[in-house]
This record gives sequence, structure tokens and C-alpha cells, in this order.
Amino acid sequence: MTPQEKEIEKMRESIKIELRLIFKANMKIFDWDIPENDDRKSAELIVQTMQEALDEVKQEINDGKYDNY
Repeated sequence: MTPQEKEIEKMRESIKIELRLIFKANMKIFDWDIPENDDRKSAELIVQTMQEALDEVKQEINDGKYDNY
């Protein structure tokens, strides 16, 4: 097991919790800002946007942006 794999094992749950906190914070904002909010639609849009951001980070990794971070 590489040092990176050992580290991710320690951090895995923390990363997942942080991601869910970002999602839930944005869900609250949608509820505050939109009367009669459609929670499912909001959740779908938030996840779609989060996925777009992850895809952008993946592309940056592939482009070598983090090779010497």
C-alpha cells in the first residue's frame, strides 16, 4: 500500500462528510431563497454542479496542474 493509499484510508470518511456538508448547506440556501422549493430538483441541480466541479478538477489533474502542488 502506497503512502497516499494509507492517507486516503484515514481521510476517506472525513472527505465524504465534508462533501455532504457542502451539499446540505446548499440545500438550505435553496430552501431559504426559493418559496415552495422543489427539494428533489434542487438536490439534482446541486449534485450536477458538484459533479461538474469534480470533473474540472479531474481534468486539471490530467493536465498536470497538481504534479508539483
